[in-house]
Amino acid sequence: MRIAILDDYQNVALELADWASLNADIQVFTEHIADHDELVRRLAGFDVVVAMRERTPFPASLLARLPDLRLLVTTGQRNAAIDLDAAREHDVVVCGTGYLPHPTVELTWALILAAHRRLPVELAAMRDGGWQTTLGTSLRGATLGVLGLGRLGSQVARVGQAFGMRTVAWSRNLTAQRAAEHDVTAVSKDELLATSDVLTVHLVLSDRTRGLLGAAELAAMKDTALLVNTSRGPIVDTAALIDALRGGTIGAAALDVYDEEPLPADHPLRTLPNAVLTPHIGFVTRDVYEVFYRDAVADIAAFQAGAPVRVLTS
Repeated sequence: MRIAILDDYQNVALELADWASLNADIQVFTEHIADHDELVRRLAGFDVVVAMRERTPFPASLLARLPDLRLLVTTGQRNAAIDLDAAREHDVVVCGTGYLPHPTVELTWALILAAHRRLPVELAAMRDGGWQTTLGTSLRGATLGVLGLGRLGSQVARVGQAFGMRTVAWSRNLTAQRAAEHDVTAVSKDELLATSDVLTVHLVLSDRTRGLLGAAELAAMKDTALLVNTSRGPIVDTAALIDALRGGTIGAAALDVYDEEPLPADHPLRTLPNAVLTPHIGFVTRDVYEVFYRDAVADIAAFQAGAPVRVLTS
């Protein structure tokens, strides 16, 4: 069996799980391969591919060109970048792995604090010999708006409450009772936009959520508000966000996810002084990667034994 491990940017996959137990030929790809022709060439002859989250999409057009592929393992429990119907059509079994949500919650708060206390500016100033160049903003008494009060959003809200923030939330199916279980007030979408000092996104990307925050929604926010997105880039209209940041429609944005990843070096978001940016590292911690790769090995072993586990294509 030949196994390809994709997008292992830190080159840590082999040290975090017992790959030797599979008795297989394993190749690790540390660089991102965006070109499909090149990807097809590189993956020729591989029976198994381990994909890191949604870094490399597997649409129907790509799966049709990988006749040797029998098992596709995605780290995490879902992957919107894999065409599951096409995988079934081409007899490719797709399996997932476990996941830990808390690192993304922690990064969400790292971004909020970095933006409110102007840490990127102050850190750069300290390295350049400067001292106290900005004026930060406190969180106590401010309103935290949570767009999507699920597993992640509810944990983010709990931290906000610890900071003394008022917490409100909206999603299409959120009820007052469900919000109250987390000591959060359910509000309308209009009220969420109008009252949030910090608006943080925690929704799954779908046809209903793609572009959910566009020019009109950004214009409805406070001009001092901070928009935080550690969920999926396309939930926010990027062009509208850039215009809003440039024009002062909102105060700032703190982003870990983007429409295009890796984010191009010349992308306009990188030039905006009121944008705090990280390279989609919400899930990039050792404990999460240990779960990912140990479960990937278990998935492959189960497939070899004829009894696949955590199957997403059934």
